[in-house]
Amino acid sequence: MLRTFTCIMCPRGCGLEAVVEPEGGSREDKGQEDKGRECGLPEACAAGFRISRITGNACPKGEQYVRQEIENPMRNIATSILVDGGELPLASVRLTGPVPKGSIFDVMKEIRQVRRPAPVTEGQVVIPDVLGLGVDVIVTKTVESV
Repeated sequence: MLRTFTCIMCPRGCGLEAVVEPEGGSREDKGQEDKGRECGLPEACAAGFRISRITGNACPKGEQYVRQEIENPMRNIATSILVDGGELPLASVRLTGPVPKGSIFDVMKEIRQVRRPAPVTEGQVVIPDVLGLGVDVIVTKTVESV
């Protein structure tokens, strides 16, 4: 299966192509048990699929990006939390690093529960080690008290 990507690791934005196929050869070489399975989800790759070729990258970062996206896609989150008694009702927050793409909704559920009294300051940790994923939720804009 051919997958296309636009690399986001640098401003160049290389157009990348990756060929993902079942371990041991093409889909036609595999038995009926593999019919209909597609890679593109981490579970599929873990279940006997491999990346056979990556093309279009101008630097090694492109290949790393594609492998990450196919094998274990990660995302960062930027959102806001409620602030009580502040000059603004919300303070922007972000994660200190990426989390698995499949955990985004669970992380957002945790962030939505946060409400802090003013003042909150830039860099303040509002949720340490969110869901045990090894990243913190930090404030990115100071909101002073009124």
